[in-house]
Amino acid sequence: MTLPADPTWYSDVEAPLEANAPGSIQWDEEADVVVVGFGGAGACAAIEAADNGAEVLVVDRFMGGGATVESGGVFYAGGGTSHQKAAGVEDTPEEMFKYLSMETQGCVRDDTLKEFCDRSTENLAWLEAQGVPFEGSLCPYKTSYPTNRYRLYYSGNETVEAYRRHARPAPRGHVANGKKGMKAVAGPAFYGPLKASALRKGVSLRTQTKAVRMVVDPEGGILGLECREVPRGTIWALLHRVFAAGDTKLYRFVPRLGRRLRSMAEGLERKRAKPCMIRARRGVVLAAGGFVLNRNMMNHYAPKYRGGLPLGTAGDDGSGIRLGESVGGVADRMGRVSAWRFINPPPAWAKGIIVNGRGERYCDETVYGALLGERMCEEQGGRAILVINRALYRQALKEIMPGKVMPFQLMAAASNMFFNAKKGKTVEDLARACGMDPQILRATVDTYNEAALGKREDPFGKPVTYMQTLEEGPYYAMDVSADSQWFPCPMITFGGLVVDERTGLVKRSDGSAIRGLYAAGRTAVGIPSHFYVSGLSIADCVFAGRRAGRHAAAPPE
Repeated sequence: MTLPADPTWYSDVEAPLEANAPGSIQWDEEADVVVVGFGGAGACAAIEAADNGAEVLVVDRFMGGGATVESGGVFYAGGGTSHQKAAGVEDTPEEMFKYLSMETQGCVRDDTLKEFCDRSTENLAWLEAQGVPFEGSLCPYKTSYPTNRYRLYYSGNETVEAYRRHARPAPRGHVANGKKGMKAVAGPAFYGPLKASALRKGVSLRTQTKAVRMVVDPEGGILGLECREVPRGTIWALLHRVFAAGDTKLYRFVPRLGRRLRSMAEGLERKRAKPCMIRARRGVVLAAGGFVLNRNMMNHYAPKYRGGLPLGTAGDDGSGIRLGESVGGVADRMGRVSAWRFINPPPAWAKGIIVNGRGERYCDETVYGALLGERMCEEQGGRAILVINRALYRQALKEIMPGKVMPFQLMAAASNMFFNAKKGKTVEDLARACGMDPQILRATVDTYNEAALGKREDPFGKPVTYMQTLEEGPYYAMDVSADSQWFPCPMITFGGLVVDERTGLVKRSDGSAIRGLYAAGRTAVGIPSHFYVSGLSIADCVFAGRRAGRHAAAPPE
């Protein structure tokens, strides 16, 4: 187990402070339940704890929202939600369970996954009761993310042949209804009402407050937290807020500048933040996100994913996980990272082929982008080259015309087609331009053409309806590898603290639970910790956040 003295700790989290009794510490503030992190999981935990009669305090290193407010606002829900029914979609918790069983691969117990599916419609209704808006406008085509005309879509592998043979497909991606022209504002539409609901219910919030170590009793039970708070109302607080916001907005486009701003925010925390001791009478809920923005932790636990674009905020630095580990909690699945290599839209791209650096295909191009990303990173050293011909190139241009896709999708597709495409009159010419073996790429294209013409089965099970022959050139190749500068590959971590799946309590290596310490969201192992489906992480934040908040609010026995 990694602890603060370990050279691979890579965190500002300190060893715990032991106190003989709560009265031996001079506390600056007290509450029944203290939540660390005010993103999706933290907000849900806070609301649920407050609804169960607890006095709740939330501390957030920045201004709240976490990765949830920056997300696409997709909530994975099924089993017969009101919006599925409004769209004429038939679904049951049993079919949802059968599908997710293939995606989760045992990362949680079957009874936990079944509860997740059985409570899906209830959790959606609970979100709507907090003010989160949804609707049942069904997207009629497969896409990685729908335009604002549609708020319900197939957000995973449900329609892929290998999956639909085992579970009846149903669209379960419910997008928060944040319509505003062509701008994607679903993340704020999802998170904003949760924050407002928590504050209405009396939840106290301390922003720009970083948790740095746990306070425990001699038996290892949780008494509270030591934090560092940037003084409110000062120029330092304003600068800290500006630097952190700038990092979140700029990191995806100018990583070096984003890292510089993050470093400046961290410097203010070290030099200007004041100590703050917070007592948790019943429990602490760790909901501080993952560790995708901690480059040292990423290099240590998931080196295959170093070239991707971290998808998160500066708060995703692993501190929540390290806080749990510092008091004996165990982390698992730390090498599980989801790499999102979506090539649809435009749909024409998915009718071409993805090959590795040798010119060999390695998957069905219609699979969900996270599955393609996993194959790319885990099996092919992060390499992926998209090959299409002129007919598909022209078709793709029509498919990304303004109004047909979201602006970010148009920009990604257009920049790759205009600036990241190598061209060859023949397959062999293209292979030489890309540094591939011409004979290997020729054999790959010939095999694909035969399958597209129905002369043979596709080796990767791609449906013929999603294939188009590449018999006529010229040909185009776009490097869409994990480290592509023209087509960044977003990545998110899914490892975290192991928790009791009935309560959300953090567990030790011997399986015992740490009294008074809970974890939820990407700080913990949960439903998406084996494989990601769009909306599943947020759905797990709601499911696990509510679970942790409910149990943490219960008075001590």
